[in-house]
Amino acid sequence: MKDLRFGIIGTGFWARYQLAGWRELKGATCVALCNRTRSKAEALAAEFHVPAVYDNAEELITRAQPDFLDIITDVSTHASFVELAAKHRVPVICQKPMAPALALAESMVATCRDARVPLAIHENWRWQRPLRELKHALERDAIGRVFRARVDFCNSFPVFDNQPFLRNLEQFILTDIGSHILDAARFLFGEARTLYCQTRRVHRDIQGEDVATVMMSMASGATVTCNMSYASRLEQERFPETFVLVEGERGSIELGPDYWVRITTQDGTQARRAPPPFFAWADARYALVHASIAACNADLLRALQTHTPAETSGEDNLKTVRLVFAAYDSAASGRVVTLV
Repeated sequence: MKDLRFGIIGTGFWARYQLAGWRELKGATCVALCNRTRSKAEALAAEFHVPAVYDNAEELITRAQPDFLDIITDVSTHASFVELAAKHRVPVICQKPMAPALALAESMVATCRDARVPLAIHENWRWQRPLRELKHALERDAIGRVFRARVDFCNSFPVFDNQPFLRNLEQFILTDIGSHILDAARFLFGEARTLYCQTRRVHRDIQGEDVATVMMSMASGATVTCNMSYASRLEQERFPETFVLVEGERGSIELGPDYWVRITTQDGTQARRAPPPFFAWADARYALVHASIAACNADLLRALQTHTPAETSGEDNLKTVRLVFAAYDSAASGRVVTLV
């Protein structure tokens, strides 16, 4: 397959790990970085031996002529950079969350569709090895038809220390971790028909919600509850692990601490550990998430090379965005939201 050259827009906290994840793959080479504070791009370029640096995204496109762009900027800038890529007919990957408003996300997808420019979202959570292992167990019908499930991401990790801007978001946990968890729920259990959500703000020094509970009635007939919190002090805190309990007609599957997947049926319990692969560049505190970046990037690269949709295409991720904003609507109104 053709080797692809790409440019990165945005060189903040996540960019170095995204770039490191790309370097694990054959067939993709970063040829340029862009950041509005040029010195930050220059520092990352020197570390990763990237040949060109810009402080203007359009200049990067016209001069470096990348085969695709990877946008790793603040969510408020995503739409403008995606539209710029579409204007120049450059395939584009955008960091999650796709946009700060549903209408804007829909516009981004429509713009790229009309321009016939591939749009994919870097939604890496579903690419975590333990969640893929759980999905495989569901696909092989290990416990029969699922009637109920719970997805938990609850801890007291000081997320605001590394990303202080999160303190000032008026919409926080549902857009930040909720984009991941609701996407994982879709990945595991399919699409939702109805949704009900309650939110809370426990930390007093932040603007948005740091606790959310979302209950969904799925098209399959299952009920799925997603619990999200950065205000929970628990005995078994394993940030950034996601815990899942799935109940089916013939048994249950539990994804628990330390990546253990346990399948229980009338014949007993089978346990298997599904740890993430090790990468020396990963931050130990985020190792599970950082490892999933490489797997996500591999699918994005496959899609670009084969001219087929990525698993996390813009069209697919728009369904997750709709869940996020339906959750906000439900929390504000106190009502069940019907999804179309």
